[in-house]
Amino acid sequence: MSGGEPLRIGNASGFYGDRFDALREMLTGGPLDVLTGDYLAELTMLILGRDRLKDPARGYATTFLRQLEEGLGLAAERGVRLVTNAGGLNPAGLADAVRELADRVGVPVRVAHVEGDDLLAWGSPLPEGSREPGGGWGEGVLTANAYLGGGGIAACLRAGADVVVTGRVTDAALVSGAAQAHFGWRPEDFDPLAGAVVAGHVLECGAQATGGNYSFFGAHDVRRPGFPLAEISADGSCVITKHPGTGGAVTTGTVTAQLLYETSGARYAGPDVTARLDTARLTQDGPDRVRVDGVRGEAPPPTLKAGLTRLGGWRNEVTFVLTGLDVEAKAGLVRAQMDAAFDAAGRRPAEVRWTLARTDRADADVQEEASALLRLVVRDADPDAVGRVVSGAAVELALASYPGFHVTAPPAKGAPYGVFEAVAVDPAQVAHRAVLPDGSRVAVAPPRTTREPARLPDPPLPAPLPDGPTRRAPLGRVAGARSGDKGGDANIGVWAVSDDAWRWLAHTLTADLLRHLLPETAGLAVTRHVLPNLRALNFTVEGLLGEGVAAQARFDPQAKGLGEWLRSRHLDIPEALL
Repeated sequence: MSGGEPLRIGNASGFYGDRFDALREMLTGGPLDVLTGDYLAELTMLILGRDRLKDPARGYATTFLRQLEEGLGLAAERGVRLVTNAGGLNPAGLADAVRELADRVGVPVRVAHVEGDDLLAWGSPLPEGSREPGGGWGEGVLTANAYLGGGGIAACLRAGADVVVTGRVTDAALVSGAAQAHFGWRPEDFDPLAGAVVAGHVLECGAQATGGNYSFFGAHDVRRPGFPLAEISADGSCVITKHPGTGGAVTTGTVTAQLLYETSGARYAGPDVTARLDTARLTQDGPDRVRVDGVRGEAPPPTLKAGLTRLGGWRNEVTFVLTGLDVEAKAGLVRAQMDAAFDAAGRRPAEVRWTLARTDRADADVQEEASALLRLVVRDADPDAVGRVVSGAAVELALASYPGFHVTAPPAKGAPYGVFEAVAVDPAQVAHRAVLPDGSRVAVAPPRTTREPARLPDPPLPAPLPDGPTRRAPLGRVAGARSGDKGGDANIGVWAVSDDAWRWLAHTLTADLLRHLLPETAGLAVTRHVLPNLRALNFTVEGLLGEGVAAQARFDPQAKGLGEWLRSRHLDIPEALL
C-alpha cells in the first residue's frame, strides 16, 4: 500500500450541463493527480437513451469531448489523469472519440474504458418483474444499467490509462476507484475504501461541497464557487478543500450538507463497500480545509443496484393564472368547466391532478403578486387522451370562464414522460470489465464477502435542553438542510448549527412533526435516521416523487427545495438558541 503524499483528486462536473469551464479551471488552478467528472443522473440516462434511439453511435455526454479540446493538452502537460462516467450508455464510443480527438490535437494519451453496466447491451438478464426490452421508445425498458463499483476504473489506471471512461458506475466510484489503484487497496480493505467512498460522495456534486446550494449561503461569497478536491491518504482519511483563490467556502457545514445529500441512514451501501456514515468525523483543518476521518467500512451488499428507465405514458400541463378577488371560487369554476369538457369528449385522462398555489396577496402593488396559480397535470397511456382533449378545452375557455382568464403558456399537445425504477441484480450476472489501453479486456470479479445492510438501531440521543422560554421562529434559524431525490423517494438531511441546537433538534424534529410541518408528506411513510457525529437527522419520505424526476409528479420533481421549505416552517424554539 502506497504511503507518502496524499492523492489529490478533484471534480470538474456534478451533472450533464455543469459549468463548462470547470475542467480547465481545475487543471490550471493548482496541483492535482486525478480529475473526475460526474455527468450521469437518473434523468440523464433517460435522455441518453432517447439519443441512442435516434443514433446508435450516440448515448454519451458530448460536453466532455468539447471540454477536452483544450483540457486534454492541459491534463497531459500537468500529469493529471482523467476519470469520467461521461460514457453513459456508450463508453466504448466515447473512448474512441477521445482517441480521435487526441490524434487531431496532437496529444498522445492512453485511453481505457469500463463496460458491462448496460444490461441490455451485454445480454444480462433483466430482474424478475421487469418487462423485456421492446423495439424502441415506449416499448418496454429503454435503459437498464447496473451501478458498478471502482474495480474496473482501478484496473484501467493500474494499466497506465491517462483517460478512463465509464458508463453507469456509482458517483463515488470515480474517486474510490482512483484511490484503490493508487494505494493498492485489496477488496477486503473496507475501512480505507469506505473513506474514499465518503470522499467521492462529497466531491460528486461539484460546487455543492464548496458553498453551492448551501442553507447559510449568506455567510460566504458563493457567486461563483470553486470546485472541490480531496487529498486522500493511504488509510482512507481525507481533507476536502479547493484551489486557492476560488470562490465559495469549504467548512464543516458545507461538507455535512453534501454528506447528507441523497443518503439515508448510517449505512451507505455501494458495490465495493458499505460506508458507515455514522462513524465519519469532520474537523475544520484550516481555512477551506475540512478533515474527514474515522470512517469505518463493512462488506458490500450481495446485490447490485440497477436503474431501469421506460416510457411511463403521456402527460400535459396547463397553468391558469387567477388574479385578485375570489381565488377559490375562480379555481372551482375552471375545474368544473374542464371536468365538463372531459365528460363531453368522453376521453377523461387516466390521471387528473389539480394544485392551487396561493402565491397571491391582498392589496398588491404588482399584478403578479396579486395572482395565484392553478396547475392542471394530466397523464394517460394514450397520447390522444392528453392532447387536444386537454389543450383544446383550455383554449376554448379563454372568453368564457373566470374574470381575468389567462394561462402562463399556450396549451400544447401532450409529451412523453419517463419512469425510473431501482431494482436489485446479481453481480455474478453483470459483465463488469475493464478495457485496457492496449485493447485487452480484464474481468472484474464480484465481491467475495457480502453483507445485507440492515438498518442499525438509532444511537442514544443527547441530553435534552433544560426547559426555558421559547419563541415562534423558523426552523432554519438553528438548522440547515439539504434535500434531493432517489427514484420516487425524497431525502431531507437536517443538521444543527451548534451542540445545544443538536440537543434540541434531536428530541424535537420527529417523523410525526415533519409530517405536520410538511403536509404533503402527511400520508406517506417517513423514516428518521439519527447521525450524532454530524449533529444531523436524515429523513426518507417514500413515494413523494411518484415515479421519479422524469415523471414530473410534483411542482419540485427532484425535491431540491423540500429542505428549504422545512427550514421556513415556524415552531417553538428555545430562546437560548435564538
